[in-house]
Amino acid sequence: MIVEGKLTFADTVRIDGTFKGEIDATGTLVVGEGGHVEGNIKVGSAVVTGEINGTLNATTRVEIKSPGKILGDMHTPNLIIGDGAIFEGTCHMLQRGTANVTESVNYGTAVQ
Repeated sequence: MIVEGKLTFADTVRIDGTFKGEIDATGTLVVGEGGHVEGNIKVGSAVVTGEINGTLNATTRVEIKSPGKILGDMHTPNLIIGDGAIFEGTCHMLQRGTANVTESVNYGTAVQ
């Protein structure tokens, strides 16, 4: 099943299917191993064992666990990439609680 649209939430939401669209939330997004998210994503934090394609903005942290994959631009103050996880794109490391970019790093496939 593919769900398209805009998703907002304040707590934790887990996606194990396919979602295309916009996510604008203050809570935690969990993309499960079978999950695929495509679009613009703004969340408090993200834990990814599935796949994200698009722009990800997280105000506190992003964690990519094997076999997770993020393809696209990311903005976050804290980034954790586990063994076997993949990140391909540009990461803008932010100061916690601000929109100021402190460091910008362009990665190919970071960890496999």
